[in-house]
Amino acid sequence: MSNYSKTTDFAAKDSLSTGNANKIVKGTEINDEFSAIQTAVNSKANTNSPTLTGTPAAPTASAATNTTQISTTAYVTTAIASAVAAVKLALHPVGSIYTQAAVSTNPSSLLGFGTWEAFGAGKVMVGIGGGNAAFDTLNETGGVADSIIPAHTHTASSAVTDNGHAHSMTHKIGLDGLFPQGSGSSTAANYNTNTAVTGISVATTINSVGVSVTNANLQPYIVVYMWKRTA
Repeated sequence: MSNYSKTTDFAAKDSLSTGNANKIVKGTEINDEFSAIQTAVNSKANTNSPTLTGTPAAPTASAATNTTQISTTAYVTTAIASAVAAVKLALHPVGSIYTQAAVSTNPSSLLGFGTWEAFGAGKVMVGIGGGNAAFDTLNETGGVADSIIPAHTHTASSAVTDNGHAHSMTHKIGLDGLFPQGSGSSTAANYNTNTAVTGISVATTINSVGVSVTNANLQPYIVVYMWKRTA
């Protein structure tokens, strides 16, 4: 866009003496002035639906301005940055946990705010539960990774044991060999039956020794970086 600049000083002609040729306003001077005015007007933007070129500038409104005023890129950039910062703060208040599965950088650098400390090293998280003393206090810790089986005793009373059962065995004692054949003597034979009782008829106790197995008491897990915001 160009501005109009007057090329003929018409007022200066008034102070010239009569008869001075420069005192006369010439048609070419008037024509030149109107041409310059026309050029300047043609290069200006209309107030109704203007089409701007180049890099137009406008005053930057103050933060939180809510009017029909034109928003500059500076205003929009500041507004977006403020909105992003507000969202971050809302999503990560003091006491919140931040997890990262790939980057070990402290969230104060990643997010650009807050004080963060490493949290829960070697532990998984569980929701608070008032009905269980193991989970009724925030930041309470417990549990072990190793599997521990305490020493214990198995006892069977005589009332539930095998009180005995019988095995019978029959055997024959023959007397035929004592008499020769044809002697006319009768053969005599004795059959005796003996019974033996076997089984568990007294109380039985079995003792088991406790054992401990390293890292055998772990649920399926995945390792990540965790931080807690403290300020």
